[in-house]
Amino acid sequence: MGKTTEFDAASYLDSEEMIAEYLNQALASGDTDLLLSAIGDVAKARGMAQIARDTGLGRESLYKAFATGAKPRFDTVLKVLRALGVEIHAYPQAH
Repeated sequence: MGKTTEFDAASYLDSEEMIAEYLNQALASGDTDLLLSAIGDVAKARGMAQIARDTGLGRESLYKAFATGAKPRFDTVLKVLRALGVEIHAYPQAH
């Protein structure tokens, strides 16, 4: 039987467009845990050490903040999104 490996989304996030679409889909899902996981995947794809330097946060604390079930502070999420070069925009819902 063949060996299986765990899926790692970070290995597929190799362009700005792919990253934006990945985060947009997670955001559109309405699932907070999925969105936080997606942000963590993008941070890993960009290099967690670099994100730590850019945010002034510890690398290990970033891994913990975006681990499954974690509830990071909103300011931490915003710092990471800024370091990733990602903007969030609000639009009125279509009725």
